[in-house]
Amino acid sequence: MSETSIFFSVFIPVVGAFLIGVSRKFPNMRETITLITAISLFLFNAQYLPDIIDGERPEFALMTIIPNVELLFSIEPLGLIFALVASSLWIINSIYSIGYMRANKEKNQTRFYVCFAIALSSTMGIAYAGNLITLFLFYEILTLCTYPLVTHHGTPEARHGGRIYLGILMSTSILFLLLAIGWTWHFTGTLEFTPNGIFTHEQLQTSIPLILMALYIFGVGKAAIMPFHRWLPAAMVAPTPVSALLHAVAVVKAGVFSIVKILVYIFGITNLEKITGGSWLMYLAGFTIIAASVVALKSDNLKMRLAYSTISQLSYVVLAVALFVPIAVMGAALHIVAHAFSKITLFFAAGAIYTASKKTKVSELNGIGKRMPITMIAFTIGALSLIGIPPAIGFLSKWYILSGAFDAQETFVVAVIVISTLLNAAYFLPIIYAAFFRTDNNSKNHGEAPTAIIIAMASTGILSIALFFFSDQIISLGYQIGGEY
Repeated sequence: MSETSIFFSVFIPVVGAFLIGVSRKFPNMRETITLITAISLFLFNAQYLPDIIDGERPEFALMTIIPNVELLFSIEPLGLIFALVASSLWIINSIYSIGYMRANKEKNQTRFYVCFAIALSSTMGIAYAGNLITLFLFYEILTLCTYPLVTHHGTPEARHGGRIYLGILMSTSILFLLLAIGWTWHFTGTLEFTPNGIFTHEQLQTSIPLILMALYIFGVGKAAIMPFHRWLPAAMVAPTPVSALLHAVAVVKAGVFSIVKILVYIFGITNLEKITGGSWLMYLAGFTIIAASVVALKSDNLKMRLAYSTISQLSYVVLAVALFVPIAVMGAALHIVAHAFSKITLFFAAGAIYTASKKTKVSELNGIGKRMPITMIAFTIGALSLIGIPPAIGFLSKWYILSGAFDAQETFVVAVIVISTLLNAAYFLPIIYAAFFRTDNNSKNHGEAPTAIIIAMASTGILSIALFFFSDQIISLGYQIGGEY
């Protein structure tokens, strides 16, 4: 493997974005270029898998930003998992977007595809960031290039949602994340992601690592940890493919990924136990899981319910890492994958329902499973996966996190998982029941959404089950992250 090839994973979507922009007057060509770019990116990332499993850790320094700090890219197991998830879902989301954008006669479609491609480029930069500066730069680019996607419709509601989105994410990253990075540089003399962390034994005995941990957790606003979560529900004014991007492909995933990467490679799993008072993160994540689930239960807007479900589900990842045990860290990595495929299926279903029936509320879905059986079967698969019912990938990730909780003897975490699972069932199962077993005599007759939407949605639903049976390589990478190999 050529070390310089790492940069091409970041560069490929940029080339795609340029070509998409050039072909704006030719919709078929524009969308073909989008698909070719997405497929190329996934294949390019997939080539790294055997080498990373074998223990190789390639890196490439593009340029020096400031003395002794480079724009550094490196590939490690966690980053590769994130890159493969994001690039594979870009292919499927692109197919879905073609059907959705055309069926709903959306404006500014070229801008949509260009910004989407740049978002994937910045996501690759985050995934393969070799130090905190590289991660921060691409983290900010991701925020800026997704703003036009959030405000795509150009309505007052869209602009208001965009202001909340940009305001929270930019303010948290500048006030907290950038401060934490600068302080880390001053305190340790390095910003590079390092196995077992960068803090010395003596440094861990001070209060500074605990303060830095808090700054990083709240500075990564994209993780949507309470109280800095409001940007995510506000962003639901965006078209459904953008919601899928925010929740499953890039933005929120980039947030929880960044937190896990910082905790694992800046602090170190074994070192986290030595930080006095570090258990606060476990309680914060637990609170976010339960509180967001309760809000989801009360939400009648379908996309809003899914948004709060994301806030809850991705706090599982933070909760798992906060256990400070290898098997839970592996479960955290697996849950990133599980949530990505399950949640994108749910958003695809929500978009299909809107496209075919213009319905957006949970209370309007009585009997819709009879008119849109494929859509609601896919929705059911995604929902059951997030509840944690086999044979779906969500069961495996929850199983490993729960195993970690038992290993750490943390009854609080066990209780959170049990209660949140019941709440997951409470806000998903009534939708499924109403769709298939209730009758709505007031609804107009309609069928399924366009074929492209159905193909994409069915694909992610099938993969949510297939990954339950074929997750060996993900688990292998996850164990490497947790330090067992």
